[in-house]
Amino acid sequence: MLHNNFTPDGRKTPAFSGGIIPDKALNGVPEWAYGVTDWFEQGLYLPLYSISKNRGATLNGLKVRELFVVPNAAERTVFYGCNFEFSYNAKHWDPARFTSEIRPIIGVHLHPIDVIVNPILDSSFNGFKNLDFAPATRVACNISSKWAVAVEEYADYGPLKKFYSADKQSHQLYAVVDHNSKFVNIEFGFGFGLTDASDNLTLKLMLSRDLN
Repeated sequence: MLHNNFTPDGRKTPAFSGGIIPDKALNGVPEWAYGVTDWFEQGLYLPLYSISKNRGATLNGLKVRELFVVPNAAERTVFYGCNFEFSYNAKHWDPARFTSEIRPIIGVHLHPIDVIVNPILDSSFNGFKNLDFAPATRVACNISSKWAVAVEEYADYGPLKKFYSADKQSHQLYAVVDHNSKFVNIEFGFGFGLTDASDNLTLKLMLSRDLN
């Protein structure tokens, strides 16, 4: 899978000193995944890259991930799993050199509607109270076996010990179209910022192919 997002209208200052400025930045990464069993998938994100106006072309690090999920999820009404990611970050990508993510997966297939909730916790390995709550939600309508439209929301509320004030929280709402084919699967979306701490407009494009 190839992940890419471009921010035509984003924040004009970096999230931390020396970081990448989001405005006009392209970020992406190839994701390599292998289904070890019907309930475990091993993944690798390599290399993370950016093209930004303040740093030009950069390499940002890598991620290793382990996905555990209930077998035959597509055939179940209720499905669940958990994804674990471990990252090595360049200094301009994250102030913490090592970070991780715990992404629980809770979903319901209502035919033709799918609802998926990810109550994500991000960690810089600096204590439980500093875990960052950054949930994601997706509601999709499957028009056919090849086409779906969805609304997605990505948020960052801040550390568990004390959430950010409402104006400093990040909330991004996406309108998404998915298309599946034998050659390539495509997911394209427009993301609109709902708070001052969010990028005003982000475009995402994901291209994937199953080599089974």
